[in-house]
Amino acid sequence: MSRRRLACAIALPLASAAAPACAQQQDAQLWTQINTNVPVADGVRVTLEQIARFSDRQDGLYQSEFGVLLGLRVAKGVELGGGYRKVGAHNGNSGANEDRLRQQVVATFGRVSTRFRIDERFNPRGPEIGVRIRPLIRYNYPLGSRGVALFASHESFFLPNTTRWGQRSGYERMRNIAGVMVPIGREMNLDIGYLNQFRPGRSHARAQMDHALTLQLTINLHDLDLPLLHD
Repeated sequence: MSRRRLACAIALPLASAAAPACAQQQDAQLWTQINTNVPVADGVRVTLEQIARFSDRQDGLYQSEFGVLLGLRVAKGVELGGGYRKVGAHNGNSGANEDRLRQQVVATFGRVSTRFRIDERFNPRGPEIGVRIRPLIRYNYPLGSRGVALFASHESFFLPNTTRWGQRSGYERMRNIAGVMVPIGREMNLDIGYLNQFRPGRSHARAQMDHALTLQLTINLHDLDLPLLHD
């Protein structure tokens, strides 16, 4: 049985409400990310980010991202942030390299963490700025007292404008993740999870569903206590 037929034969609970699996394009992927949080002042931190995403359908590494984010704690459990990312397209990825600016608010309420992010996309194929609105929510369920926890998260992507270089307004995608967080020493955490990304079909295009193993290593220098959120 081929990989795609096998994927069509397996029911995926996180995506079953979106559309029948066999009516979509399917792809197996690997997502990796390293975040390094560096405190620069009381309540202020800089996060350095490295992302690499690999795809079966797109012949290996298809996207890389390098970014920096400045975060400012404005109240207990609330942080404002802003930053820049350089996004590269590789192998079978037909997208262009992009520059992105972003602003976000992160808030933590006990076991629940939320993030509201706005992206501005600058694409060399056209002068327009593509805007994305990305709300995210994550729930952590601790297992014992050693820092191990189960987690689940959901993120939606809303595009308020259309550009000539390819962005179309509307609901663009959702990402659902379920996994386990494992502490590594005092200053590192590793998130291991299954990520399901669904893009509804629009303008006569087929829907797209990605199934990814996601690995995210977070390094908190000097014992920073910060919410753990996937990009």
